[in-house]
Amino acid sequence: MERKIRVLIAKPGLDGHDRGAKLIARALRDAGMEVIYTGLRQTPQMIAEAALQEDVDVIGLSILSGAHMGLVPRIMEELRKNKMEDVSVFVGGIIPEEDVPALLEMGVTAVYGPGTATQFISDEIRRIVLASEEE
Repeated sequence: MERKIRVLIAKPGLDGHDRGAKLIARALRDAGMEVIYTGLRQTPQMIAEAALQEDVDVIGLSILSGAHMGLVPRIMEELRKNKMEDVSVFVGGIIPEEDVPALLEMGVTAVYGPGTATQFISDEIRRIVLASEEE
């Protein structure tokens, strides 16, 4: 039997809008993944600690506040401190196209904007996790 992919969905910072995060969490669960949703207003340290405790394969960050260029580097640093460089990080939300290359340079695996099909996201997560397990 194939093991379930473990995904942590987090809302970093002060952004209080979680409809999209909950939608993605539900879609990934329906696609057969094990999903842990941290809730609103998580610090980078809280997200990294939850990812470590839950032994996740993937972290999905939902950011609508515009604070992605401040929050994502801090989250990536916390993951490095916890020796979790092998965990894929996805960012979703309102992300200006010009910020995407910098996020990818920081180590983010992919960035998804509003309207991205949930089936596409779940397929991408499966592909990336499978590829990392084959390495």
